[in-house]
Amino acid sequence: MNVKIINTSGNPLPCYETSLSAGMDIRAFLTAPVVLAPLERALIPTGLYIEIPAGFEAQIRPRSGLAAKYGITVLNTPGTIDADYRGEIKVILINLSKDPYILNNGDRIAQMIIAQHAHVNLIPVTVLEVTQRGAGGFGHTGTK
Repeated sequence: MNVKIINTSGNPLPCYETSLSAGMDIRAFLTAPVVLAPLERALIPTGLYIEIPAGFEAQIRPRSGLAAKYGITVLNTPGTIDADYRGEIKVILINLSKDPYILNNGDRIAQMIIAQHAHVNLIPVTVLEVTQRGAGGFGHTGTK
């Protein structure tokens, strides 16, 4: 699939780091370093603008290495970029660690996945089909 992109950052285009990667790493576009204090969040620009085909969305997700090593994650995971959005892609990062974290221009801050989705018609009813699971949720199957 081809997706049109404008890159005003001067950083490399998002890319798949390995041949079987699902997400493309995206980078911060900063004029000066940003210090994220513990529990602080910031809207980080990327300098990227994309044109996604109808029926698809871009999902912005955390990078596992940033989350595991430094406690830096994407706050509204996954963030959704709709096919009709033409503004700059920005990423809401939050520092969940006890230490400040410094973001620099060009740092890989998140990953972007292009995913297909469907529009549905909601049909009001008064009863739903019975299943074995029923209303069980939030750990109803236990931990082992």
